Amino acid sequence: MMSDIINRLLLLCVLTLTILCSGCATSIKGACSLDAREPAKLIYLVSHGWHVGIVVNRIDIPDDVRLVHKEFSNTDYLEIGWGDRDFYQMPIPDLENALKAVLLPTPSVLHIVAFNDPVVSHFPHSEIISVRLSDAGFQRMIRYIAASYVRDPVGNPAPLGVGLYGTSQFYRSHETYHLFRTCNVWVARALDTAGCPVRPFLAITGDNLMSQALSFGTLLRDKPSDD
Repeated sequence: MMSDIINRLLLLCVLTLTILCSGCATSIKGACSLDAREPAKLIYLVSHGWHVGIVVNRIDIPDDVRLVHKEFSNTDYLEIGWGDRDFYQMPIPDLENALKAVLLPTPSVLHIVAFNDPVVSHFPHSEIISVRLSDAGFQRMIRYIAASYVRDPVGNPAPLGVGLYGTSQFYRSHETYHLFRTCNVWVARALDTAGCPVRPFLAITGDNLMSQALSFGTLLRDKPSDD
């Protein structure tokens, strides 16, 4: 499978970074993994194998933060992903684009999926972890995400094309994708910005990221069996 090829390529980088960064821990800002009695914003990490998306409740997004166009304004949830522009938009990715995405600095996109049903129901075959954030932590995370967009002169996100599944849309991002800044590193940086104890540079693959998230999140569904 293409996801296996990508993960094996990225594993080499993970092993190197594990050695280089074994003593490096990100700071904990006290805004993640809150006690259930404390007010919190609930987000979800959804693993698609090679890629992890962040799901947020749309109503939690501040009015001054524009992540989608008006056609998505009546939905309950938004799944947010980021990745290599060419590879991410391919319904069936090929090896050439996989190698280019991993080995060369390339343009990037955001992928936004809007839906209304419960998160666990909407992604029936995905590993899912819920994470509780303080309001301040959520605000930092959502503004980190918003800062990735290319925007038009009035501040609206710049659309690129229809997304991969469901009600979805690709948007242009000004950031660059490369070996040390994969889609999962980007998600990990969003969590780090929120205050979660995650090491972004050791979150190159989806499995790396989800394993770290288990230390501060709640597993709602384990990853599917290979059987």
